[in-house]
Amino acid sequence: MDLDAFFASELEQHADVLALTRAATREPFVRLVRAAVASVRGGGKLMFFGNGGSAADAQHLATELAVRYVKDRAPIAAVALTTDSSALTAIANDMGVEPMFARQVRALGRRGDLAIGISTSGTSPNVIQGLEAARDMGLVAAGLTGQSGGKMLGLCDPLIRVPSTVTARIQEMHITLGQMLCGALERELGLV
Repeated sequence: MDLDAFFASELEQHADVLALTRAATREPFVRLVRAAVASVRGGGKLMFFGNGGSAADAQHLATELAVRYVKDRAPIAAVALTTDSSALTAIANDMGVEPMFARQVRALGRRGDLAIGISTSGTSPNVIQGLEAARDMGLVAAGLTGQSGGKMLGLCDPLIRVPSTVTARIQEMHITLGQMLCGALERELGLV
């Protein structure tokens, strides 16, 4: 393996997807920030969820908001539905894996909350069910996904679709956009 060529190729692919993401996601990103601001100002919370690397992103972003992103400031109500091991294992054992986020959305969600599902494919059944539960309850159902949008198309509004089919590149853009959401939310709420 030519590690120099691999190194260069990965960074070139990242740069290409970054440029495409910049062009394709500005408008839905602005709408996501506005939805988050409206939720928090209205006394609501942000609920993040996803599987695997997207679960890690959900936890990361909820923590940035609840604790701090740039500076010490008032906490922003945010939770990752991927972190309660007792709830997750009970739901998976008793009901199956597919309702694990929907069940928590129904238990914790309130009108005015923002549910943000993260799925690189847009087809993860448990993420889709969580978003459907959010929409059925009158919450804003938003999403981060890849190029096709999968089943998140028509379900999420806003929906940020990273213009790539490569999981690693999609995940790189998701965490970048997620951290941008944290920074923008702090600023829009006047917390920094």
